[in-house]
Amino acid sequence: MGEIEQNLKSLGVELPAAAAPAANYIPYLISGNMLYISGQITMGPDGIEHQARLGENYSVEQGQAAAKLCAINILAQAKAALGDLEKIGRLVKITGFVNSTPDFGDQPAVINGASDFMVAALGERGRHTRSAVGVSNLPFGVATEIEAIIEIAG
Repeated sequence: MGEIEQNLKSLGVELPAAAAPAANYIPYLISGNMLYISGQITMGPDGIEHQARLGENYSVEQGQAAAKLCAINILAQAKAALGDLEKIGRLVKITGFVNSTPDFGDQPAVINGASDFMVAALGERGRHTRSAVGVSNLPFGVATEIEAIIEIAG
C-alpha cells in the first residue's frame, strides 16, 4: 500500500468509484504530464449530498464538509485516470466554486475543507495553488464544486 493510500486509511477515507459525468464532458483528461479533472460535486455513497447555499442555510463548517467530499471525489477520478495514486507528482491547482448568497464572503474558508484534506492525504504533494469563487448556483443545487490540475510523476 502506497503512502497516499496509507494516509487515506489513517483519515478513515475509502475512495468511492469515480463518478460518471452528468453531461457532455469527460471526467478527466491527461495531456502530457498533466491530469485535468473536471469539476467534482458532492456525490456521496447514497447520491448527491450537501444541497445548500452558503450564507442562506449552510454554515462554513458544513460547507467545508462539502468541499472535502469534492476533494475525495477528485482523488477517486485521479485513481481512475492513473491507476495508482502514487503516480501523483503534485496537486498543482484546485478551483473551488461555492454556491453562496451575494453577501457571503467566506468562500476561501469553505474551500479550506478541500485544501486541508488534500494536504492531509497527499502530504507535501498536496500543497497547491487555488481559487475560491462564489457563484449564484451550482448543478443540482450543491454547496460546492471543485476542479483540479495534477502533475503526473515522471
